[in-house]
Amino acid sequence: MADDQEHDGASVQEQLVEACRRNNAELLQEIIENCKSEDEISDLMNNTKSVLGNHLYHEAALQGNWEVIDMLLDQPNFECDPVNRIEGDTPLHSVIRWINSEPAAQREYGNALVKMMLEAGSDTRVKNKAKLTPIQLVDPTNKELRQIIQDSEYANLNQSDFVSADDVKPASSNNNADILPQDDDDDDDAEFSGSDDEERAEWERRRAARQ
Repeated sequence: MADDQEHDGASVQEQLVEACRRNNAELLQEIIENCKSEDEISDLMNNTKSVLGNHLYHEAALQGNWEVIDMLLDQPNFECDPVNRIEGDTPLHSVIRWINSEPAAQREYGNALVKMMLEAGSDTRVKNKAKLTPIQLVDPTNKELRQIIQDSEYANLNQSDFVSADDVKPASSNNNADILPQDDDDDDDAEFSGSDDEERAEWERRRAARQ
C-alpha cells in the first residue's frame, strides 16, 4: 500500500504534506498513482494532516497553490470542508487568509482560486472557532471577492427554486379537470343528457363551433 512506502526517509504522509505545501503536483501525482484503490486515495487525501493539524487542502490553500488544489479536488470522495485543529478553519477560510496577506496585484489570481473552490463544493456557511464565516475574513477593500462569495451563497440558497422541464410531473387529471381542454367526444357527451331536443341542438351548435 502507498501509506507503507517511504521516499528519501519521509513517510507518504510527510511527502503529501510537503507536496501540497510546495505546490509539487508531480510528487502528488506519483503518490496517487502508487495507490491500489480509490478508497486508499480517499483515505490519504482526506485524513493526512500536518503536525499542526492542517489537512492537505489547508496546506495548499494557505499557499494559494492552484495546481495542487485542482488535483486534490479531482480525487474520489474528496472532502471540501475539513476543519483544522487550531483555528477551526475550513480551506476556504485558509485561502482567504492567504489572499489577505498578498499584495493587491495578486487578488485576481486569488479570487479566481476561491471561485474554483466554491464551484467544487466549498461551504460558505461554516464558522471557525472565532465564529467567523469565510466572508467575514475577507479584506473589506476586496469587493470582488466579497461579491464572488455572495453570488455563490445566493445561487445555493435559490437552487431549489429552479427546476428543469424533466422535473415537472404531469398534473393530476382529478385536480385539473376544470382547466384542461375538453376535446374528446366522451366529454361532450357528458354535458348532454339526451332527454331534451333543445339541449341537443345547443350541444350540436357548440360542437360545430369548436370544429
